[in-house]
Amino acid sequence: MTTPIHFKNEDSYQAKVFQLLSDKEWHCRECEGKNIGSGQYAGGGGIQGLDRGTKSRDGLVIEQRNEYCPTCQKQTKWDRWTGETKPANSAANIPQKLVIKILEEYKYIDAIEQRKREKHELIIDHRFPMERWGQVEQPHSQDITSQEIRRKFQLLKKDDSGNHNLLKSRACERCIKERKRGTPFGINYWYEGNEDWNISDQQGSNAEQGCIGCGWYDFEKWRTSLNQTLKTALENQLNSK
Repeated sequence: MTTPIHFKNEDSYQAKVFQLLSDKEWHCRECEGKNIGSGQYAGGGGIQGLDRGTKSRDGLVIEQRNEYCPTCQKQTKWDRWTGETKPANSAANIPQKLVIKILEEYKYIDAIEQRKREKHELIIDHRFPMERWGQVEQPHSQDITSQEIRRKFQLLKKDDSGNHNLLKSRACERCIKERKRGTPFGINYWYEGNEDWNISDQQGSNAEQGCIGCGWYDFEKWRTSLNQTLKTALENQLNSK
C-alpha cells in the first residue's frame, strides 16, 4: 500500500509536479515544465525536491530515462514515479545568521571561479551531497566554528551565466548510478583515489569517505593539488633535460 503524500501547500509548484507524476506514467520533463510554466521542473521545487522529501514527507522513488518526444521532436529526459517512497534526505534550513557567517567566512568568493559575488549569486553548497545522506539533516547550530564551516560547506555560483551547484548535482547523480566519480569540466583528476567509487556504502555518513578526492567535494583543495601536480611534473621534465 502506497504511503499517502501530503503537502503543506497543495497549490505549490511541487504539489503540481506530484499531481502530474501521481499517475505513475512516464512524462517528458520539457513538456511538463512548459505546461506548469517553469524551467525548474527538475530542481528543488520539482523532481529533485520530491525525490529528497522533507521532515514531514518521505522521498519519492522516481525513475528517469532518455526518450524521443514527439511533441518536442527530440530526445528528452522523462520521469516516472514508481509509486514507492523512501526515507527523506532533505537539508535543514540554514538560519540567516549562519548564512551570513558562511558568506563572510569565504568573503563572498565562489570556490570555482574565485570571484567575489553578490549574495544572490551564491549558493551555500554542502560538500557531502544530499543524494548520499540517506536521512534528513539535523538543524544547524548558529555557533559552528570557522573550521566546521570549511569542513562542511563551500560557495558555488548561481547567476545568469551558469549554475555550478546544478553541475555538481548531475555529477553526483552519475556517480551514484555508475560508481564513477566526477570530472569537473572534463578534467580527469582526483586529489585522492581515482575515478572509481571504492566505498561499499552508497549512502550514510560512511559514504562521505568516497567523496574525498573529487573536485566537486572540495574544489579549492582539488585545484591546489592539481596545480602542485602540474608544477612537479614540469619541474621533473625540466630537470630531466
